[in-house]
Formats: sequence, C-alpha cells, structure tokens
Amino acid sequence: MNFVKLVVSPINTISPIMNRAFILMMLIAASAVIPSHAEGLKGIPGSWTEGFNLEQKAGDRWDFNVSPYSVHFSSSPDHKYVWLVGVERERSDGTITGAAYFSNSFGQPTGYFYPWGGVSKNILGIENLYAKWTAGLLYGYKAPFEDKVPFNNNGFSPAVVPALGYELEGGKKVQLNIFGAAGLMFQFSAPIK
Repeated sequence: MNFVKLVVSPINTISPIMNRAFILMMLIAASAVIPSHAEGLKGIPGSWTEGFNLEQKAGDRWDFNVSPYSVHFSSSPDHKYVWLVGVERERSDGTITGAAYFSNSFGQPTGYFYPWGGVSKNILGIENLYAKWTAGLLYGYKAPFEDKVPFNNNGFSPAVVPALGYELEGGKKVQLNIFGAAGLMFQFSAPIK
C-alpha cells in the first residue's frame, strides 16, 4: 500500500463534516511551520538534540497538561475513555519538549516522550492563538491493538501530534490535539510555578 493511500484511506471513512474540520485543523497547524519570511521555519529546533538538554535556560516555561476528554471520528465498541497528564517545556525560541502518560483509545496505559517540537504564536494575526507540533516516541499500543498506530514494533511507534491552542490570562491554555485521522483531544495547561 503506498503512503498516500495509507494516509488518505482513513480520512475517507470520516463523516463529511468531521473530514472538513480535520482538514481545516491540519492546514492551520501546518501554517505554523510554513516560512513567513527568509529566516526559515519557525519552531524548528536549532539542534536535533536540544530536546534532550535538561539544562535550565532563561525564558524556559514549564506547563502541566491534562486532557479530560477526547472525541473519535468513528465509533467502535473497542473505544474506551481517554485521559492524559503530562509536563512540557517551552524554550524562549519556541522549541517544545515533553512527556505524557495517558490511557489510549483501547484502555491501555501509554507513554509519549517528545524531544522535538515547536510553537508559532499569533496565528492568522490573532493574538494568543498558537499552532504547535510535537514529535517523539509512543509506547503502549499492544496486542490486539498494535495495528492501530502506524509503524508499531513491540508497542513502540513514532508519533507526530499537531495542535491548535489559545493562551488565556495567567498563562493557562486550552488546546486541541489532532491524533491523525482518529480524533481530537481537548487539553488544558497551566504553568508550573
């Protein structure tokens, strides 16, 4: 099966309204990494190893993340309640690093470590609106659901999660994470003092 067919096939099974919403969200999230000037891509880490650097730098921001609710684009009797807790660091240059622990769509405990990511703020000229992406490694999708995420090998699989969010007063955030063609996760974040 070619790559385009692999990506487009699940999207075709989504209802037309959800399909349009999914495509719109993906386009808005993608706009965060489209170069707006000659300096290059925003939110791309200067070094591929920066996410592993635990040294505190001026301007670092740490957030506690929680997701109490997710919605799937298609229903299945196998789907369970999904929740998430995590911690995330945002550098002053917009690079993102973090880790999350969650119950996946099939009730399995799952971890997500993402040493790569970025954020672009004031999307579409709207103050406090941001688009974000993270990339890393998932662990937890095991039999009989190991085929529910691409490239799974013994529970380990790569992941890329685009998101769109809005920063409220006091640094609190509301965010919508897009997990492929499967669904949306609603997330709340608060700064760690």
